[in-house]
Amino acid sequence: MPTRPPLADTPYVRVDTGVLEANIATTATRVAAQGLALRPHAKTHKCADIARRQIASGAVGLTVATIGEAQAFAAAGFDDLFIAYPLWLTASKAERLRSVAHDASLRVAVDSVAGAIAMAQALGDARESVEVLVEVDSGQHRTGTAPADAGIVAAQAVAHGLRVVGVFTFPGHGYSPAGRETAAHQEARAISDAADALASVGVDPIVRSGGSTPTVEFAHPDVLTEVRPGVYPFNDAQQVALGRAGLDDVSLSVAATVIRREPGRAVLDCGSKILGSEKPDWVPGFGLLPDLPDARIVALSEHHATVVSEGRLPDAGSVVRVVPNHVCITVNLVDDLVAVTDAGEVGRWPLLARGANS
Repeated sequence: MPTRPPLADTPYVRVDTGVLEANIATTATRVAAQGLALRPHAKTHKCADIARRQIASGAVGLTVATIGEAQAFAAAGFDDLFIAYPLWLTASKAERLRSVAHDASLRVAVDSVAGAIAMAQALGDARESVEVLVEVDSGQHRTGTAPADAGIVAAQAVAHGLRVVGVFTFPGHGYSPAGRETAAHQEARAISDAADALASVGVDPIVRSGGSTPTVEFAHPDVLTEVRPGVYPFNDAQQVALGRAGLDDVSLSVAATVIRREPGRAVLDCGSKILGSEKPDWVPGFGLLPDLPDARIVALSEHHATVVSEGRLPDAGSVVRVVPNHVCITVNLVDDLVAVTDAGEVGRWPLLARGANS
């Protein structure tokens, strides 16, 4: 079975830039046709090279998950950021938030009266330097207040000096094979109800933010003003299993070497420390092997992936591609990406938000 020399020591994360750029353009065109603003979630890639491509394709700004990510992207010159996470501010976190707000237009999130009061108190005189969105639960049942209670949270936030400009949600329950369109409908209902709740207390819900990669094509532009998909530049095994993407739409893979082969079984030099260990019920293994359609990864250790197949497996020393189940986890576990153009040119893209998880 043929093999290719590795571009770097395995295991490493490879990005095919032609596929990545096509994915960015496709989603940008779709969202623009819906009349929505695109604010992609940069926690997926943590990478300035990719964020710049998203902005160049029409994204209005970036979404991030942590203050650390906001600091990293603001320092790199990205000047319109939304931390889509209900922050509970301590004095030290508030100081970091103030520094970001000095360099960028910044939105933050609350999902409770207590959280809003804590944020206002921690920010002090800097309260006016940030815009606030109220998070509502649209069906994932993680964070977010009930849509009908969004007005209560907003009113208390305003009473304590915060600038509330709208509402947002994350339809994470759209990560199921039959749930994408239903989750998008529930998202629209939750955002609509929450916007009405804000209006009832005199707060104009200018921003109505939602979206995820599985649900973005079903977004309701009559309700939402922006969407925040994250995985779409790369795609992953989950997106393939959900029908959101095909294997040809996957731009990121882990290159791994076969270190042992025997009949029906092989071991790769990649494990949970680069693939992660998530395995949703609808994904057939711990990652996909696009060049070995009859093979499955059935077990992971920290540095080993066990592959089984009824067909012939590659010889020891061969390099194979693995598509991670959850690409965000893989990117979070490495220092850089090996970027490969259609012409075969190779470069390294650093992850500027590497380790920025707080």
